[in-house]
Amino acid sequence: MRLAYVLLSYLVAPLVLLFLLWRGLRNRAYWERLPERFGIGLPEYELQTIWVHAVSVGEVQAAAGLIERLLGSFPGKPLILTTVTPTGAAHAKALFGDRVHHHYAPYDLPGSVSRFFTNINPCIMIVIETELWPTLYHTCGVHKVPLILASARISPRSVGKYRRFVRLFSEALSHGIVIAAQSESDAERFRSLGANPSRTHTTGNIKFDFELPAEVYKKGRLARQQHAANRPVLVAASTHDNEEALVLDAMRKVWTVHPTCLLIIAPRHPERFELVARILDDRGLSYVTRTSRKLCSENTQVLLLDTLGELRNYYAACDVAFVGGSLVPVGGHNLLEPAALAKPIISGTHLFNTEDVANKMVTSGAALLVDSTGELADRVIGLLSDESTRRIAGAAGKKVVDDNRGALDKLIELIEPLLVDDRQAINSRYY
Repeated sequence: MRLAYVLLSYLVAPLVLLFLLWRGLRNRAYWERLPERFGIGLPEYELQTIWVHAVSVGEVQAAAGLIERLLGSFPGKPLILTTVTPTGAAHAKALFGDRVHHHYAPYDLPGSVSRFFTNINPCIMIVIETELWPTLYHTCGVHKVPLILASARISPRSVGKYRRFVRLFSEALSHGIVIAAQSESDAERFRSLGANPSRTHTTGNIKFDFELPAEVYKKGRLARQQHAANRPVLVAASTHDNEEALVLDAMRKVWTVHPTCLLIIAPRHPERFELVARILDDRGLSYVTRTSRKLCSENTQVLLLDTLGELRNYYAACDVAFVGGSLVPVGGHNLLEPAALAKPIISGTHLFNTEDVANKMVTSGAALLVDSTGELADRVIGLLSDESTRRIAGAAGKKVVDDNRGALDKLIELIEPLLVDDRQAINSRYY
């Protein structure tokens, strides 16, 4: 089964490369350091490194607390952070600067992965959330590099697909892997794929273990004062293809009741900033972009947040937060930042990538789910019209975040022995 996977990987690799080149036409960052994805052009690390893999922005943000702990506890070990997307790379740079070494993750090809291992010399690999890469995991086993799946999850929708290839993933999951699952349901799904029950733990979601910078509140107040001092504000965050159109359709009804409402749109991917601007032009809406540095006037209907790293400041500035990737079948995005800022949340129903967090938010009354533009409009109107309801929902969300902290401590308890014990003891336990 693994041989068949490897052969298929080599056949698909040219198509993946062509896709990457095509994406680079819209976002040149995809062309940067392209050889790294094949394990070429990497520096050689003489000291053994700690390798953390976080695919994109959300996973990098989730890993922030863990990385800070590792940097503080093991200052003598270089920390390698890999991502797949350029936005993840940019976010890593913004969070950690030169304190971590960023590289793009290698494609799951034997040659690429082998070259990557040879150069970065890892003593442990920590994967944030879940990416099941058979060749990468097999190589960890061959090199006897302990592998941690941190805050791991498998959605109910995905587990059926994995089961079709259970022999492949059973082999991949058998090599010294420790699974720190977000929930017991996730842990059971991993066990059903062949994960070792004795090394499959339920630790919770480390996304809860984040700290908002103190200045976020100050920056939020400033943004509100500059752009919408006496106006209601709705943020539509992390939106995807077709989702902005749905939000704008809903806003036509919202503006009939709250004509001064400012909509702040933050598209998920930078390469879509210009497209969203064209959508606003086509609809004849008055808008300003964040990169223009212009301030919204009383007649501005939309602020297009076409920057990276500022979303939480505008969450702090808003009255209501809609979190995207959920009205379209993307799977949802991070509900925790607006919740931590005590903002009422609206989301679509496509939440399979954030199932556990979403269930907690909905059950507590912190988040409202909608499945149509009409329902979205009604929920926004209702919340903007009722300050008491907004305050109660916001407080409920903040309580969910506070009550679910502690996953990071449990995760560190699993990781530390793999970094402080001697290699012979580790090999005897895990291989």
